[in-house]
Parts: sequence; structure tokens; C-alpha cells
Amino acid sequence: MGEYNNKGIVVAGGNGKGNKLNQLNNPRFIFVDKDQSVYVTDQRNNRVMKWRKNANEGTIVAGGNGKGRNLNQLFNPQGVIVDGLGQIYVADLGNARVMRWCEGKEAGEVVVGGDQFIGPLGLSFDDEGNLYVVDDWNHRIGKFEIIL
Repeated sequence: MGEYNNKGIVVAGGNGKGNKLNQLNNPRFIFVDKDQSVYVTDQRNNRVMKWRKNANEGTIVAGGNGKGRNLNQLFNPQGVIVDGLGQIYVADLGNARVMRWCEGKEAGEVVVGGDQFIGPLGLSFDDEGNLYVVDDWNHRIGKFEIIL
């Protein structure tokens, strides 16, 4: 088994609690892509931030327009994952849905929602592109075929 350097570095946030591009407010989940960009669900700011490798601040890639249920908003975002096309999936807990965002777009789209969830939290993909969702308050895991 390999050893780790016990001296870590800050790769996102670290500038106190807040809503500036170099701050986070209650970060919840992360996803790291092949370029070592870190995606963070920033729960209290109702947004997802992307921090490129060695960046001093992040960019908002989902939400960031206040708490709400419009397609350009999130409410209590949790799990985040990015597919091979660079599309960002977010477990939008407060709205009981999973949203898909394309970086640079003003709004996302609901890919799974309605009455299917009570507490969507964690997200994962399998090798066939199916989306798995942890539905915490329903005490189950859902599997969904995503249409691109």
C-alpha cells in the first residue's frame, strides 16, 4: 500500500465563509474530473462551483441565482457528478430533483424529478451511462437511463 504526504493543500475555498468566487458557504460534495478541476456543491450559496487546477477562485457552473425552483436556480444542492460530455448533474435536494447543466448556460434542465424523490443526495454513473441516485429519505437507490 502506498503512502500519502500528510501535508495537504487547499484547492477550493479557504477564504472564509461567503459568496465571493474565492469563497464557499457549507461545501457538501465534490467531483474531480480528468483535468483535476474540482466541482463543489456550495450548499448555502445554492450553486455549484468549478475550481480549475491551481485556480485562485472558482466559476459558477450551476445555480448561483438565489434559492428557488426555477431552472436557473438550486435549493440545497448536494451530490454532483460530471459525465464524459462535460454535462454537470446536481442532486437538488430542496426541489427533490436531479438537474443537468451545460457549463456556460444560464439554466439547467430537470432530468429526474417529479414525485420520484424525497431526498436526492449522492450521484454516480455506471459504465453504460445509467445514473444512480441516493434517495436518502425514501431509503433507496434509484437507477435511471439518461437520454442525452
